[in-house]
Amino acid sequence: MAEIIQRDGSWAFDGTTVRITPGLHRSVPLFRQTYGEIAVPLEAVAGVVYEPERRRGRLRMRLREGADPLLQATGGRLPAAADPYRLLVDVDRSGLAEYVVEEIRHALLLDQVPKEPTRSYLLPGPPVPVSVRSSDGTVSFDGTRVRIDWADTSDRVKRATGPRIIAVGDLVQVEWLPNSGHGDGFLRFATRETVFSRLSAEKDPYALDLWGGVQRDLLTALVATAVTARMPHPSARVDTGGGGRPHRWAAAVPAQADHHDVLLRRLRELGELHREGVLTDEEFARTKAVILRGFQEGPSSAGPVRCG
Repeated sequence: MAEIIQRDGSWAFDGTTVRITPGLHRSVPLFRQTYGEIAVPLEAVAGVVYEPERRRGRLRMRLREGADPLLQATGGRLPAAADPYRLLVDVDRSGLAEYVVEEIRHALLLDQVPKEPTRSYLLPGPPVPVSVRSSDGTVSFDGTRVRIDWADTSDRVKRATGPRIIAVGDLVQVEWLPNSGHGDGFLRFATRETVFSRLSAEKDPYALDLWGGVQRDLLTALVATAVTARMPHPSARVDTGGGGRPHRWAAAVPAQADHHDVLLRRLRELGELHREGVLTDEEFARTKAVILRGFQEGPSSAGPVRCG
């Protein structure tokens, strides 16, 4: 057993699994403490390194692409302090850190673990049910359905539509961007009908706008990861087609006609909210202009446009 225990957490390697446990010290980010212990099978590891520095060094693990739903969901956007695959190491424990690295590398060599992307998730992601309260509302996931209950501070249009419930089978993409404290983040659940939506996260009823407490909003990555782990693996969404060049799974890209149907349906919903007095004339006009622009630019147009 190769093991290192630090204030930041601990790594223990038994020859087949690297067990990563977060520390309990108040300096350990809330996200890591909430995510809990991670058991990384050796076949999921692409590499490991110890980076010495003057005061404290750092153990860092790199996983094979497609092995971990957490990395898939967050896309490398987790702040460094919240990354569970990093461990701060005191200088007087640098020799022990290097020993752990050598043991893992030796096992990778003996087992001839490939570095190519995996074709299935090798880590399970967070257990369900999971629920997180964010600045824009509470998002919950029970393993089959996502539910968003809006906060009193959410946009009027979101609150008017009521709780949003989305089946995993209807999802084609989960997008997550953390609230950095300098700019808003979001958690967006894209279905086949909404994948080309041009609404900002502030007004999109399929998205949480993350603008409040950074540590609390970061926990939405738990839900993003739990949902991602139960969606088709990225390798299943790639088809080489007739020409040999890979292209995205066809089900994730609606045709032009489907795109127009979605926009028409949104216009009808928008009109109903306006007639019921939920939207002011100004809010109706601004949002309608964004939707109409979608007809001209088509489904391949650029990212979201903020409406207010």
